[in-house]
Amino acid sequence: MVAVPSDIAPIRSALLDWYDASARILPWRAGPGASARTDPYRVWLSEVMLQQTTVPHATPYFLNFLSRWPTVGALAAAPDAEVMAAWAGLGYYARARNLLACARAVAGEHGGVFPDTEAGLLALPGVGAYTAAAVAAIAFDRPANVVDGNVERVMARLFAVETPLPAARPELKRLAAGLVADDRPGDWAQALMDLGATVCRPRTPLCGVCPLTDHCAAFADGTPERYPLKTAKVDRPRRHGTAWVLFDDQGRVALVRRPDKGLLGGMLGLPTSDWAGAAADTVPPVAADWQAAGTITHVFTHFALTLTVQTAAGQGDFVWTAPEQALADLPTVFRKALALAVPGVARSRRPSAASRS
Repeated sequence: MVAVPSDIAPIRSALLDWYDASARILPWRAGPGASARTDPYRVWLSEVMLQQTTVPHATPYFLNFLSRWPTVGALAAAPDAEVMAAWAGLGYYARARNLLACARAVAGEHGGVFPDTEAGLLALPGVGAYTAAAVAAIAFDRPANVVDGNVERVMARLFAVETPLPAARPELKRLAAGLVADDRPGDWAQALMDLGATVCRPRTPLCGVCPLTDHCAAFADGTPERYPLKTAKVDRPRRHGTAWVLFDDQGRVALVRRPDKGLLGGMLGLPTSDWAGAAADTVPPVAADWQAAGTITHVFTHFALTLTVQTAAGQGDFVWTAPEQALADLPTVFRKALALAVPGVARSRRPSAASRS
């Protein structure tokens, strides 16, 4: 088992000095060493959005949410449908439902004030170990062990961990915990994340500008890009289905509200078949002259989906929406299908500066 050095001061000093000079400027964070800590609402909101999402993609969504719902109380009072629509395009939609549940718990049970300890944060609905540690460290300067994918990569290289992911995660978390101290824990957590995101990158680590090369076992071996080792991936199963794009005589598209539970739960979407069987084994939502527009493919976490897109004109009991508005409200898989059915419609839309962001 790899051991953490008994004297961690040189590692911490080198990284914190680098962070003081090179910290990323992000809308949810205070600067290094800031006497006023970051608003816990901003930290929590950003951390939920950044799960499985890159900083450039999450940033406009964060700014849009902050403009529309500047406090946790405002978010707690927001209608579910509005929040789900604003989340569209960020993926992993259970996060949006957990976001609302947590906001309502903070507003209703804690007077709109986030708990300031990991234990208190963990007791909130939808808050897991990582988010609790991140908010505790960054917002409240608690010495919490904040380990995301960037930190795992830094630890794997710093200590040349030979166990492959995902089995290595407990060891990587233990190693990261050994470097946590009472001094500047919030800055330390963010420094590690910044190092992994900007310098200790997955494929092309910038070892020439890394502050930790003197302490890095992988660099000393000359093979930093070899780490972290990974277990070979298993191919995702493939599923098939049909998406129906129905237009009325005003050019609006028919949408449905998906069930609260399950994939894309609570979101607006196109009418679709079941996503388990062959695309031919489907019954359209209304009788119409359906025409094939083509197919689209979308990759979810656990499976890849191919949808055959059918279009027609007709009527029915649907949520009728202008195609442009639908693109702003729909999850990515349905945006792809709608863009295929409507030539000239943009294939994706993120919140714009005009809409707030």
